[in-house]
Amino acid sequence: WLAALRFDNLALRSLPVDASEEGGPRTVPGACFARVRPSPLQNPRLVAMSLPALALLGLELPAADPAAAEAEAALFFSGNRVPAGAEPAAHCYCGHQFGSFAGQLGDGAAMYLGEVLGPRGERWEMQLKGAGVTPFSRQADGRKVLQSSIREFLCSEAMFHLGIPTTRAGTCVTSDSRVTRDVFYDGNPKNERCTVVLRIASTFIRFGSFEIFKPPDEYTGRKGPSVNRNDIRIQMLDYVISTFYPEIQEAYSDNTVQRNASFFKEVTRRTARLVAEWQCVGFCHGVLNTDNMSIVGLTIDYGPFGFMDRYDPEHVCNGSDNTGRYAYNKQPEICKWNLGKLAEALVPELPLEISQLILEEEYDAEFEKHYLQKMRKKLGLIQLELEEDSNLVSELLETMHVTAGDFTNIFYLLSSFSVDIDSSRFEDFLEELTSQCASVEELKVVFKPQMDPRQLSMMLMLAQSNPQLFALIGTKANINKELERIEQFSKLQQLTADDLLSRNKRHWKEWLEKYRVRLQKEIENVDNADAWNTEHVKVMNSNNPKYILRNYIAQNAIEAAENGDFSEVRNVLKLLEHPFQEAEGFQEAKEDAEEEGAAATAAVCSQETRSRQPYCSKPPLWASELCVT
Repeated sequence: WLAALRFDNLALRSLPVDASEEGGPRTVPGACFARVRPSPLQNPRLVAMSLPALALLGLELPAADPAAAEAEAALFFSGNRVPAGAEPAAHCYCGHQFGSFAGQLGDGAAMYLGEVLGPRGERWEMQLKGAGVTPFSRQADGRKVLQSSIREFLCSEAMFHLGIPTTRAGTCVTSDSRVTRDVFYDGNPKNERCTVVLRIASTFIRFGSFEIFKPPDEYTGRKGPSVNRNDIRIQMLDYVISTFYPEIQEAYSDNTVQRNASFFKEVTRRTARLVAEWQCVGFCHGVLNTDNMSIVGLTIDYGPFGFMDRYDPEHVCNGSDNTGRYAYNKQPEICKWNLGKLAEALVPELPLEISQLILEEEYDAEFEKHYLQKMRKKLGLIQLELEEDSNLVSELLETMHVTAGDFTNIFYLLSSFSVDIDSSRFEDFLEELTSQCASVEELKVVFKPQMDPRQLSMMLMLAQSNPQLFALIGTKANINKELERIEQFSKLQQLTADDLLSRNKRHWKEWLEKYRVRLQKEIENVDNADAWNTEHVKVMNSNNPKYILRNYIAQNAIEAAENGDFSEVRNVLKLLEHPFQEAEGFQEAKEDAEEEGAAATAAVCSQETRSRQPYCSKPPLWASELCVT
């Protein structure tokens, strides 16, 4: 089956490859790649495969013997056997992690297999994530486990089908090999199954790839492994621009600085549009370090990501992001900061005064333009583009915030709101809308104080008496957030469900009246109101997903898989391939799978608790306890 793969490994021919045969973690100077070999796994078996992703490589599951093809995929995409024509290598890069330069990082758990020419002549890089130790593994073992691999596999494909630029995932293969992981850093490690994901993209080169030339950092003292190797920086720019931005190479072939400026401008625009797309579906990346930013504008490296459920602009999906650096509302500015670091890494081939001007002129304007365009589609504003639209969006989000509304479900519901809705139907719609807002019980979980009162008291005293020591062990923002939680939690003790419902309905009535007025302006500018309404609903339904990869959905699939039942992973994958459609006949298939996998979920919660939750539901209460690091 895999003999159909046509390898042509341009990156290894175009960029320097380390000549050393030395194994194990080490510094790799003067090279972009180091050759490696995948480490075999015990009894590899396929968890799931994405046929649309594999089709990019020219692979179609043979109808005659699909089981044999799945076994072959498990063998080759676990790293146990290397396909003919593949040249396994690990990529060298550096990065700013949580704002500080970390020096050499590189593919510590991922391996470039090679580049495959697809059926339309396009080039796809294949990469195995979790295939063993590389020179960049540092103190780690180069392995990934079932939990993180299933999340990356499902989210890569979910993002693609949402229409968001992303790396793809072809297969997820697990095994009987095990490693020890302390997932929550709480001293409770457990043995987990080694698992490998086949990742696919045009390239996995990232901003940090250009940081290998960085001289010693003034704050951390760390430096890149290839300092003073501007010849390699030139090679990398030539390769990246000619391969992935050929139109720029062609337009500026006789002027390198103009070419590089045009390249940086396009990377800036693509990144701005990408983040705008994230914001419009409530996606939080979780670890927006410079080494996790794609040079071609893709979502890359799915770790502690999360789709926001209850709308909270300060939502932090990464349980180990203690300062909230990568919170939902900070993603646009952080990506701009990362572009600033890319600009520094391109000097002297692109002078900083040129790149900084491009960044200031292009990024914010491109982000705001694309964000508003997308939000207009989500609200079905297809006829006019008015200045007031920005305020309408801001007021919608503020209403979602104060009512603790579910971001995805409220946008999805809005397509059933019409200008000429009568008072009876309006009340029904309002009831449905407020049902997507958090209950008193859910809010008590959200605002439950997280610090011991004695600890909080000590921190407050320390902030007054010894600000320098306080700065080392805590932040003012975290203390303020805890004080806010205490205040909100106290208020919730007196709040009844009826009071909350009445308050939420009042907020939504106010915004819906503004929305109705705006929709009326649309209709006044069209000849055929029925045709407008048909297109209005169609646009909304193709921009507001019904299904996203919520944490609790992924968790149910993970727990079943950890007990040997992969059917839920495959069911969820099928669902996420059609995020905008009602999943006809899907519930029955899910219920069958749940009966088969009942034992898998019983260990954590009763089957009754988890089996009745439709995939489009806002999260159950138990989901608030999920923590991804």
